[in-house]
Amino acid sequence: MRKLSAVAVLCGLLLLVGSAYGQQFDVAFGLGGLSAPSTTSTTPNGVSVSEGGGVYPSFSGDFLFKKNFGLGAEISWRATQANYAGIAPYRPVFYDVGVVYAPKFSRVTPELSAGIGAESLRFYQPYFVCGFTGCTNYTSSNHLMGELGGGLRLYVWGHMFVRPEVRAYLIRNNIEFNSNHVIRYGASIGYTFGSFNP
Repeated sequence: MRKLSAVAVLCGLLLLVGSAYGQQFDVAFGLGGLSAPSTTSTTPNGVSVSEGGGVYPSFSGDFLFKKNFGLGAEISWRATQANYAGIAPYRPVFYDVGVVYAPKFSRVTPELSAGIGAESLRFYQPYFVCGFTGCTNYTSSNHLMGELGGGLRLYVWGHMFVRPEVRAYLIRNNIEFNSNHVIRYGASIGYTFGSFNP
């Protein structure tokens, strides 16, 4: 929850700064799916586990400040819990910050991104554990992650856009699954604030 709050604060700060002259700030909400390689091994109880599947909502924001370059942040999570090898319910959460390049071509804007972040695998349990920061009913397995992505903003009405997109996540030591990489694909609806003139 603290990580989600940090991303929300970052997006809020970018929104305030984005109103400055000559700057552009974009926010978007999207839905997508996750694709991962099929598993080639099984768990001790004979069940194969792949990270792919499910619906993934996402929130993203970026601040373009110099020649179509800027900074961006994104968070995406599995909407429903999945079952990890028949052992425990779990939910992956992906979040990253990085650079964004989005050159303007009238009502169509390609978008490229690269960043670093983390994958948080949350394994749920039937009881709560309380600590200094609050109470949770899950334990997390966190992994450093790199992100490469692209999208195409199609401005459909004023400053509002639709963005088909794809993100490749390269996950370090993703030992809970068969692969260290997954692909998230989907589409977002967003809005551009600032100096953009469609």
